[in-house]
Amino acid sequence: MVWLLAIATGLIVANLYYAQTLIGPISAATGLDPGAAGLIVTLTQVGYCLGLLFIVPLGDLLENRRLIVTALLLTALALLAASFTSSARLFLFASLCIGIGSVAAQIVVPIAAHLSQPATRGKTVGKVMSGLMMGIMLARPVASLVTDAFGWHAIFVLSAITMAALALLLRARLPQRQPQSGMHYFALLGSLWHLLKTTPVLRRRAAYQACMFGAFSMFWTCVSLELTGPYFHLSQTGVALFALVGVAGAIASPIAGHRADQGKSRSTTIIALMLGTLAFALPLLIHSSRLVDLGVLVLTSIILDMGVSANLVTGQRALFALPAEIRSRLNGLYIALFFMGGAIGSSLGGWMYAAHGWTGVLWAGLCFPVIALGLYATE
Repeated sequence: MVWLLAIATGLIVANLYYAQTLIGPISAATGLDPGAAGLIVTLTQVGYCLGLLFIVPLGDLLENRRLIVTALLLTALALLAASFTSSARLFLFASLCIGIGSVAAQIVVPIAAHLSQPATRGKTVGKVMSGLMMGIMLARPVASLVTDAFGWHAIFVLSAITMAALALLLRARLPQRQPQSGMHYFALLGSLWHLLKTTPVLRRRAAYQACMFGAFSMFWTCVSLELTGPYFHLSQTGVALFALVGVAGAIASPIAGHRADQGKSRSTTIIALMLGTLAFALPLLIHSSRLVDLGVLVLTSIILDMGVSANLVTGQRALFALPAEIRSRLNGLYIALFFMGGAIGSSLGGWMYAAHGWTGVLWAGLCFPVIALGLYATE
């Protein structure tokens, strides 16, 4: 069951990232103005954040299995609409709906915590989150390879079929879970601000992960520009292979969860933050031949992904130790807050690359985990 949930979260969250490497062909096909092409990714992320704040809290109110299946079917319809439309407006609206529906992944995660024993909850969540991180990291190279072979429409059709099949599978395999909150929807939403104010561990863990995810987003937003530039001169297939290697970093998730179960959350946190710092320090310190520099970037991607994965799971383990009736809201707030860090990182990365090149990106990226270490020092 745990590996089913891990695979499900990876497949669902991948929908957020397929379009990132396909902005060019999608813009050309839909007639979207080049200046507005960034909206393809932005609206998907906006939809995801809206879903985290307004849909995920329903996991503390409505029967969870039905909520997941409904969200997956909505996502499948939105993916089909995106694949067949030639209208820029309809594609952007479909992108927004894809983001909203993809929050099903964040309703699955608390179910994994609910089904696990307290002593192994961190390890279980770690396994599920390793699937989620693999989905994030595999989405871009898979989208590039499928598009090279069949065109950009194919990845959306393929994912729509996958979401529909996954909805049927989870409906058959997941147990029902009816929360006993006793609250109505608007009271549930109103409680989000109260939870944020009264849960110090949520604020602190979200701040750590916002810094780490900001660094992660900055790196992966800009590294393809550097790899396809005049120095490395890799093809899109080469960039896809580079991203595939970075998936190895997801192995840190279950290890971090197991350490958190053993009461080693503090040491795991500092290791994760130091890995993030090391990832950006390496390419700043090591300059050699093109082949060596490429190897350093490969190592950087793995180390950074390990740090981000480990810190994410350690934070969720701390939150899922809190009462079960507020887990969906805590998880939604946690993910929404650190996704804001990711949005800052990706937007800042694009500006830094244009203004100061790859070295500027590395220095800016280094600041994120260093800030997190500074916050950790006050714990």
